[in-house]
Amino acid sequence: MAIIKKVKVDKIEIVGDFDVVQVRERTSFIEDGEEVSASFHRITYSPVSNISGASVKVQNICNLLHTDAVKAAFIAEEEKIINV
Repeated sequence: MAIIKKVKVDKIEIVGDFDVVQVRERTSFIEDGEEVSASFHRITYSPVSNISGASVKVQNICNLLHTDAVKAAFIAEEEKIINV
């Protein structure tokens, strides 16, 4: 009986003032058609994150939300925090 590993993006959320994209992946291990174990992994993408490793779906969402204006506002807010 083989164990099958299945990784799937099961949740994408958009949060905060700068539309940070949170992605949750579920990793399932299936034996004889029954899930025997599962775990989750999360990654977030801010407006200035490198999204090249993300799925096409996540890249499309980030490109839609993270306009040049949003990126500039995010950077300005980060600079305020750093300079406090």
